[in-house]
Amino acid sequence: MSITAADVNKLRLQTGAGMMDCKKALQETNGDFEAAIDYLRKKGAKISEKRADRDANEGVVVALTSEDGKYGVAVNLSCETDFVAKNDAFVELAKEITQIALNGRITNLDDLLAASFGNITVSERVSEEVAKIGEKIGITKFEVLQGEGVVPYIHMGYRMGVLVQVNLPLTDAIVAGAKDAAMQIAAMAPVAVDETGVSTDRIERELEIGREQARNEGKPEAMIDKIAQGKLNKFYQENTLLKQSFVKDSNLTVGSYLKTIDKDLTVVAFKRVTLGA
Repeated sequence: MSITAADVNKLRLQTGAGMMDCKKALQETNGDFEAAIDYLRKKGAKISEKRADRDANEGVVVALTSEDGKYGVAVNLSCETDFVAKNDAFVELAKEITQIALNGRITNLDDLLAASFGNITVSERVSEEVAKIGEKIGITKFEVLQGEGVVPYIHMGYRMGVLVQVNLPLTDAIVAGAKDAAMQIAAMAPVAVDETGVSTDRIERELEIGREQARNEGKPEAMIDKIAQGKLNKFYQENTLLKQSFVKDSNLTVGSYLKTIDKDLTVVAFKRVTLGA
């Protein structure tokens, strides 16, 4: 297929790799962007792991939890411009919609859109805002966590929201620890709580990338699988929450930090909601 300059530029913006490397990757993968990213990684190119954030649309993310700490919701109310997103009335609308979800213990987006907002539905209220402002506005993400102890965190002026669920009843110390874990999730974007939460497809993908990297480095074939497993373990350390280096104290992992608060404390689930894709 024909690879356009726009395609190459898009991949460059997504990955941070060089223009010629991006063109070659797209040519070799018939224009498949995900496959091209894997191709670049296999060839040892340094790519950005924050590529999704580059395509972020504007809007507001609000995260709230119930007083008993057993139910939490996060809502992304999107819009087209930063000017609208920073408007106090727009932020307040996002908060009101999130509060409706919280009060009603709503668990899916369809039910939230159909929920009452005064004398109309949430969906109708959003449509009113579209007519008033003249931008495309919508609830693009809706996440729920229910469990023993759920704690919310809003990051970067409503540009990201995190819900963290821990395994123990909430006390002041445990809430503080969960907030620290939420800040870690916001900053480091782990893919799962621990290795058991990583999909088999992602594991095989990382192993295959590790094998190709080792072959490209000229390693003996008998060592390829062992090297790939080592690279997978490093992936776990960098990309699963409990094994990540704790941003506030690099001498600790997030898992070991939580144990300093309570020997039994751990994170069992989280939701990370950002603007955009």
